[in-house]
Amino acid sequence: MEQMRQLTLNIPPTTKPRVVIVGAGFGGLNAAMTLPDDKFQVVLFDKHNYHTFQPLLYQVASAALQPDAIAGPLRNLFHNTKDFHFRMLRVLSVDPLTNTINTSAGTLQYDYLIISSGARTNYFGNENMQRFALPLKTIPDALNMRSHLMQIFEWASLNANPELKEHMLNIVLVGAGPTGVEMAGAFSELRKHVLPKDYPILDFSKMKIYLLEGLDRVLPPMHPKSSARAQRYLEKMGVIIKLNTMVQDYDGETITLKNGEQIKSFFVVWSAGVMGEVLAGIPKEWTERGRILTDPFCRAIGSKNIFAIGDIATMKLEDYPRGHPGVAQPAIQMGKYLGKNLFALHRDETVKPFKYFDKGSLATVGRGKAVADLPGDIHLGGRLAWYIWLFVHVNFLVSFRNKLLVMTNWIWNLFTFDKGNRLIIRPYIRKGDEKSKAVFAENQVGS
Repeated sequence: MEQMRQLTLNIPPTTKPRVVIVGAGFGGLNAAMTLPDDKFQVVLFDKHNYHTFQPLLYQVASAALQPDAIAGPLRNLFHNTKDFHFRMLRVLSVDPLTNTINTSAGTLQYDYLIISSGARTNYFGNENMQRFALPLKTIPDALNMRSHLMQIFEWASLNANPELKEHMLNIVLVGAGPTGVEMAGAFSELRKHVLPKDYPILDFSKMKIYLLEGLDRVLPPMHPKSSARAQRYLEKMGVIIKLNTMVQDYDGETITLKNGEQIKSFFVVWSAGVMGEVLAGIPKEWTERGRILTDPFCRAIGSKNIFAIGDIATMKLEDYPRGHPGVAQPAIQMGKYLGKNLFALHRDETVKPFKYFDKGSLATVGRGKAVADLPGDIHLGGRLAWYIWLFVHVNFLVSFRNKLLVMTNWIWNLFTFDKGNRLIIRPYIRKGDEKSKAVFAENQVGS
C-alpha cells in the first residue's frame, strides 16, 4: 500500500510547448482532439477516465439508458494521437507566476494552460437542500437518482399506510430549465407506460410530479413561444407546474416553499443553478461570479498563457454582455477554436477573435414532443422538433459505439414502451440521512 501512495505524473520531457488541459468536458475534449500533436505535447487531467454526454444524463436517471451509452473512455478516443497523455486525478491549484499546476500526484510545468473544469451545482447557500436533494451533473449522480427512485417504489410496495404510500409517490423537480423539463417528461412517461406494470399493487394515478420554477415560465432561456408550447405539453402529461415559486427549505421528507406551501416528497431533484469551479491560485481579479474573465481569444484577462473555455469562462461581448450561455455548443466551439489557433498565438501571429455561432436551442418533453429555437427566428414544436432533437443528440455523441447503443435503446423504447434499465445495482442512501437509513433497513430495501 505504501508503494501505491507514491504517485507520480510520469509525463515525459518534451522540446515542444506543453499544453495542459484541466477537465474533459465538451470544451476540454474538443481542444485536446483539435490540437496538433506534432506541434504540442498535450496533457489532459480529469477526475474520471471518461467523457460524459451531459445532455442525456436525465435518461440514465430515468432508466432509459445505461451509463456506458453516454460515456466514452478518454484513452480510447486518443489511440492515434502520439504525444497525448491522460492522467485521472484531481487538480489542486495553479501557480501563474511559475507556470506550474499542482495535482494529487505532483506538480507539472506548462507552457499553456486551458481550464475547462465546467460548473458544479449551486444550492445558493441552502444547506438542507444540498444535503437532501438530488443533483444531476455526473453519471454517479444519475445512478444515485435511479437507485433512489426505484428504492422508493420498492419501499412503497411494502407499505400498508395509504397516506405514507401517497407521500412516497410524489416527485419534485426544482428548476424548469432543460434538465427539469426533460426529467418531468421522462418521469411522466414512466408513470404512464412502465411503473404500473412493474408495481400493480401501487395506484400511480395518485403519483404527482411537481415542476417548480422561480421565474414566470418554463425553459426561461428559450423563446416565449417555445416555453408556452413546452408548458402545454407538460400540463397535458399531468405535470403540476408552479411558476414564480421559490424554495425555502427541505428536510428530506417535506419541501417548504417561500409562500408557506408544503409538498411531501422523498424524491427532490435540484436543477436550479450552477456555479463555476475556479482553480485555487487563480487571482480573484481575474474572476467574476465564480467564473474566469477572458478576452475575445479565450485568454484569461491578466494572463498571456492561461485560457478558459466553456462554463468556467465569461467572455463579455456586445452580443453577450454576461458571457455565452452555459450549454454545450459554446464549450465545443471554444475548444475547437483554441485547438486550431493556439499554435498561431504561440507564434504571435494575428488570429481572428472567437465568434460564437448560435445553432439554436432544443428541449424534449417526451415521445414526439419537443421544442426547437433555430437560427432565423424559427420556432418549432411537436414531432418535427423531436426528430431534430434526436438527430442532434445522436450526432454529438463521442463514438460510433455510443451512437449505436443510444439508437438501439431508443428504438426499443419506441416500440415496446419499455425502459429496461430499472436496476438497483448499488443501493443509495442520502449521506447523513439517518431517518431514511432506518426506514430502508426496517423494510429491508437494498439489503
